[in-house]
Amino acid sequence: MYFLGIEINPAGTRVVALDLEAAEIAAEAVAPHAWIEGLPPGYREQDPAGWINAVDHVMRECLATLGERRGRVAAIGVAGPLRGTVALDASSRVIRPAKLAGDLSSKRQAEEISRVFGGTPGLLELLGQVPGVDSLAAECLWLKQQEPYHFQKTAFFLPAQDFITYWLTGERATESGSASTTGLFDIRSCRWSAELVHAIDPGLAERLPPLQSPVEPRGQLRPALAQAWGLSEAVQVGAGSASPMLSALAAGCVTDGSIAVELGSSGTIVGVQDSPVIDLRGEISPLCSATGGWLGTATIANAVTAVELVRRHYGWTPEQFEQAVASAPPGADGLLFLPYLTGESLPRLPEGCGVLHGMTLQNFSPAGFARAAAEGVALGLGYGVSRLTDLGFEPVEIRLLGAASVSRTTRQLLADVFGMPVVPVGSRQGPAVGAAMQAAVAFFRQSGESLGFGEIASYLVSSEAHGRCEPDMRRHELYQHLMSRQQYLVDTLQPAGFL
Repeated sequence: MYFLGIEINPAGTRVVALDLEAAEIAAEAVAPHAWIEGLPPGYREQDPAGWINAVDHVMRECLATLGERRGRVAAIGVAGPLRGTVALDASSRVIRPAKLAGDLSSKRQAEEISRVFGGTPGLLELLGQVPGVDSLAAECLWLKQQEPYHFQKTAFFLPAQDFITYWLTGERATESGSASTTGLFDIRSCRWSAELVHAIDPGLAERLPPLQSPVEPRGQLRPALAQAWGLSEAVQVGAGSASPMLSALAAGCVTDGSIAVELGSSGTIVGVQDSPVIDLRGEISPLCSATGGWLGTATIANAVTAVELVRRHYGWTPEQFEQAVASAPPGADGLLFLPYLTGESLPRLPEGCGVLHGMTLQNFSPAGFARAAAEGVALGLGYGVSRLTDLGFEPVEIRLLGAASVSRTTRQLLADVFGMPVVPVGSRQGPAVGAAMQAAVAFFRQSGESLGFGEIASYLVSSEAHGRCEPDMRRHELYQHLMSRQQYLVDTLQPAGFL
């Protein structure tokens, strides 16, 4: 029996076919996305119609690989980005492009919402979270103020994953994990915040999708699509969720206190808890999970950008970059890189820039620069993990997934920074696999079989014991010191306008 997982992310669309009996990926396909060019500075948008074309393409390619086995496909799940809401009119036509992570156009509207509700303290009391520039709350207010015609035409808003499941099934809804990314959701009660929604616009509530359980299927695949793809019309489509929620599931993090780190197009830290994760400092984003619980999350937007900068500068392959990092000493002889080359989420630097600190004639070398870049990213991830432990998380290890997890040098560096073991998991396609797993749980529950998330994770998620890295505690002490230096520089430079 096969379960398909679709992942929509800014770079492209991926689909995987999860063979449940063999506990392996039987087929996969990827298609890139195109950005809309010529936009004003601070805008990052894509055409949602392109996502549909990409899904159709990768589904056909993946199913072609399965061949006759496509008749054993039972359900489909969808993962989407944290930001990427689609505005649709009454005829379900896309009204305008979707804004994605890194779009700063609604910064003023996020500040306006904050002022109205008493800043961070008031918003934490109201929602349990603070809607930022990347929230649907700020985006709706921006649309109302800057494009009122489009706002009035909008019949409903759907997060990217719910937009795709709507196209797959014709059923319009969302679940608490996706809803919690909008900034319009009360994290504690898992409901839309009537007060905030009404403050943005009295008619906004009726444009938000109804809430459904994350363990209930969204519906069945539309007959037209089933026929086009050669699938049974009985194929179910799961509720789906945002990528961090499904990455945690793919990493096997379903128990209270567990933490996963995904190194993909960005660095994402996800901690699972049985109660809402409220950070009074506003650094850890509290979200609802794809399994009915809660998450504490943090995103390092420049996790890949900083490394790619160094690689491009020296013309290195990934292997050559890794060799350079390994050849330099821990701490890079005092060279410290603040890798905030674009807007950063943790720390909150929406208009940040990079800083290379501590340069000398001795330490500024290709290997030193590479080591400083890798350590700068690792220290940012380490700070996020430390904030989760401050909030009560007590992991015995950190699960690592994503393409970068194959690097032994990266794993050891992270273990030394975290001060705890780092264990890679078998899957490299986190969100897509998590979407397939969520769809499988919903399918079996619908069929009358009790299959829990813990059960499916223990069966499907294999940690790679040979890849496990234990921390060097002497290096951990060094990196704790460097983390303090990094945070001191941020706290000093940012208020003065230099970062």
